[in-house]
Amino acid sequence: MTDRIALITGANQGVGYQVAKELIAAGVTVLLGSRDAAKGEAAAKELGAIPIQIDVTDSASITAAADRIRTEYGRLDLLVNNAAISKTVERALGSPEYEAHSKASNVDIDEVRTIWETNVFGTLAVYQAMLPLLRESSDARIVNVSSGVGSLTTNADPAYAYHKIFGPGYAASKTALNAITLTMMIELEDTDIKVNLVSPAFTATNLNGFAGTESVEDGSREVARVALLGPDGPTGTFTRWENTTIPW
Repeated sequence: MTDRIALITGANQGVGYQVAKELIAAGVTVLLGSRDAAKGEAAAKELGAIPIQIDVTDSASITAAADRIRTEYGRLDLLVNNAAISKTVERALGSPEYEAHSKASNVDIDEVRTIWETNVFGTLAVYQAMLPLLRESSDARIVNVSSGVGSLTTNADPAYAYHKIFGPGYAASKTALNAITLTMMIELEDTDIKVNLVSPAFTATNLNGFAGTESVEDGSREVARVALLGPDGPTGTFTRWENTTIPW
């Protein structure tokens, strides 16, 4: 694994940062993607990663990142699509303010568009730009970081703990991400490029105002495990720790 080159988006903090740390410990060369170049440089310096500016909502930024990777490395072995947002206005998860702005009847449409722009369209845009580089690898893998709250099967069950808070914003964006990932899986099923979907669990990060119940180390374990799977590892999976299948 020591000659593998990985790009992780949104890796200057949270799950992306922890996954970068674990991949580096495993001998992987990590390109630490960050929308904010200064924050990315600081995080990369702490970890021993290589900073690369990439805003998944900016096509010029994505193209520049892909061009740089091609020029400096000639290929990409691992793409971890981790960048995500959950809201545009600060409100505590489960608070009255959250409830008042999370239902299909009252959600802010512009906020939904902004969330989906990062979580769904951004992931697709990065995939399109990096796929030619992944095709240059002899052992390529794509890991899309989703969430169990995006599972339609699970959320349709009234007994599910988060059934009542399934909304058009973050949760539905992860459902859409799952669908986009399935299209990638189908497109690449006759190639050697593996595609996996992973939920890091309800991890305490800035994404949820640090309301999560899992540490960032525990929440990142499945993402790192799947990212480090070798060429004989599975493709087309949707899992949480440890290798537990999540229904679509």
